Amino acid sequence: MIYKYSQIESAHKNLKARFESLEDKKQIFKDKQLKELFGEIRNINPDERSGFGAEINKLKNEIQKWVEDSQVYSDNRGPIDVTAPFDTNVTTKPKLFRANSGGIHPLTAEINYILDIFYRMGFNALESRQIDDDFHMFESLNFPEGHPARDDYDTFMTTEGFIAPAHTSTMQNRALVKYKDNLEKGEPIAVVVPDRVFRNEDLDATHEHTFYQVEGIYVNKGVNVGNLIAVLREFMSEYFGQELKAKIQPFYFPFTEPSFEFAIERPDVLRKDDSEDQKWLELLGCGMIHPNVLKMAGIDPVKYTGFAWGNGIERMVMMKYGVEDVRHFESANLKFLRQFS
Repeated sequence: MIYKYSQIESAHKNLKARFESLEDKKQIFKDKQLKELFGEIRNINPDERSGFGAEINKLKNEIQKWVEDSQVYSDNRGPIDVTAPFDTNVTTKPKLFRANSGGIHPLTAEINYILDIFYRMGFNALESRQIDDDFHMFESLNFPEGHPARDDYDTFMTTEGFIAPAHTSTMQNRALVKYKDNLEKGEPIAVVVPDRVFRNEDLDATHEHTFYQVEGIYVNKGVNVGNLIAVLREFMSEYFGQELKAKIQPFYFPFTEPSFEFAIERPDVLRKDDSEDQKWLELLGCGMIHPNVLKMAGIDPVKYTGFAWGNGIERMVMMKYGVEDVRHFESANLKFLRQFS
């Protein structure tokens, strides 16, 4: 495979030679040249960063194929009593079936791509939880007991008081606590949280009771609304593959102050005409992290400020690929899924 950029072409040749010499082929993923390529992005002309990043991902995929093709598979599987525990009456564990005839679910692929963009922007990632508690769902986010805004998050609860998270913001307090030592070292808290959330919704073409969100959190000294807009605009431009303008308008969330709705210039793939109605696309909620939320995590809101946002992943994928019904993603319809291969 030929690469446009000389740095990537050179790394490709070096990595191929290194790969051929390795006994454990998977060790190629730990080669420092891959990490160095991502670090090189900041030195590339801004107009070429998107193409440079895309070629790095292409190289990663090629290396993945090298490793997969190097694996030796065997179909010599012994008989298994499926009614017995795995190791009870099987003297040798059966070999696993080949996995290269399957594929990655389109949502998984898009989440990986979203994370890759944020990794290149200096963010870490945390995994959310499928079940949570009242403190992380509400109290840590400036929703005290009896707060009317709690009614906007109609989700599923157990009789013991456990909650199926209605938003990935349940991880905000945990992220702030986990990384607050960064601030004392002069480093920011920069975290994204992609995962499933749950709502009591009437199902239709644009609503599901279970869907994916990505939460973003950034805290440091001197952080302002301009930083928030710049980060989201850069991410959206990279995700949709074109430079996009952005704007905000006032909104209300208990856990941010001030709060905004964030809109981007409608990407070409979604624009039907040049009318004003087609110009802007409202995508997500965001804002500066409320001082009370910072205090809950033991962070001084006088010394530090930050911003947060949250957006639905299915909605972005639907817009990017022209999917008309969110229910397709969970339908197990192979005809629908294979078009993303």
